[in-house]
Amino acid sequence: MKATVNPVDQHVVTLTIEVPAAEVDKGIKQAVKRIANQVNIPGFRKGHAPRRVLEMNFGKEAILEEAFDVLASQNYSAALRENDIVPVSDPETERVQFEEGKDLIFKVTVTKRPEVKLGDYKGLEATKQDATVTDEQIEEQLNNIREQQAKMVVAEEGATIQKDDFAVIDFAGSVDGKPFDGGEGKSYPLQIGSGSFIPGFEDQLIGAKAGDDVTVKVTFPEDYFVAELAGKEAEFKTHIHDIKRKELPELNDEFAKEASSYETIEELKNDLRAKMEEEASRRAIDTYNADLIQAAVKNATVDIPEVMINDRVEQMIQELAMNMEGRGLKLDDYLKFSNKTIEDLRTEYKDSAAENVRADLVLDAVATAEGIEVTPDDMNREIFIMAQNFGADPKEVWDIIAKEGRVAMLAGSVARKKAARFIIDNAKGAEAAE
Repeated sequence: MKATVNPVDQHVVTLTIEVPAAEVDKGIKQAVKRIANQVNIPGFRKGHAPRRVLEMNFGKEAILEEAFDVLASQNYSAALRENDIVPVSDPETERVQFEEGKDLIFKVTVTKRPEVKLGDYKGLEATKQDATVTDEQIEEQLNNIREQQAKMVVAEEGATIQKDDFAVIDFAGSVDGKPFDGGEGKSYPLQIGSGSFIPGFEDQLIGAKAGDDVTVKVTFPEDYFVAELAGKEAEFKTHIHDIKRKELPELNDEFAKEASSYETIEELKNDLRAKMEEEASRRAIDTYNADLIQAAVKNATVDIPEVMINDRVEQMIQELAMNMEGRGLKLDDYLKFSNKTIEDLRTEYKDSAAENVRADLVLDAVATAEGIEVTPDDMNREIFIMAQNFGADPKEVWDIIAKEGRVAMLAGSVARKKAARFIIDNAKGAEAAE
């Protein structure tokens, strides 16, 4: 096999691959054997039908097509290895010459993995964030717990609706005097100031009392997710049943007993501080590590092919779709609710996709430069972590990965994690920020 590499541009190359006639003959025989093993021919055991019989049943072209697929696949892979090319796109194949008894000549055009020129990635510095938890943060967390423990009470007789109140309402909306889908509700608890209804709706209820009927007039936003209502004026006949307000518990020992397993408010505060300090410390470490990796990525030089960015965008969209399915939704539902198109999503994801691809390429380069290897123990640890996250058996996780042909992908991910750890372990670090 002989392969000649011709650059098309910075990222794309065309390989012209020549396969000797003797190898072509072997490929045709191999194709005959493969077809014979896949079909049942009356009068012959499976796998033993001769070529002439197969040609009579399926035609000579079917055998030659199979032979070309076998030869192209084998020699394309060999040409990539010989020229140290890692493809990042599907190959475009052009058949130049393929006749029995002659050399096979074909061309393959493919986008290759870009070269990464590493900058400094050892001895890097980053600032460690202050992980101190203040009294104000403790109080804020206590107030969050108070909100969770709050009781809803009916406001005193004669009270008027104020901001943050919950108005229990019936409403019936119409556009041009006609009702519309989703425009009616019964005993709906609307928090005033939440912005959960059409802009202007909640403000027009302020000052009203329980038992009042209020006609609310609003205009749907121009970008409203229901196209038929966008920009339309609407009128809502609204009846106020009740006005409810949150009643927050006092911060005392009784509150601590109700909200936790502790007997006193001081014990609860101490527990909150310990947990918040642990979380703050973890976040500080994560940020410090991420800053070091980002510095290594920034110091490197690499020009990313557009196809790699586009592929990562599609991967991100697939992940979003899977997340939506996990919540019982479809991607189309999300797009409709968000008033976006799939193209909007692609545009939105493009920058972060490029950053992710760049980081992966740099970490791959660091792994290669430092001779980082992925051991069976590394793979087993990663499988075990994945199994824990999914609540599955490690063997089942491994079987799925192997069946889907993702072992090499997983190994690459583990190598990048080890490269990231190498960068972190070889950093200078810095004192905590003031």
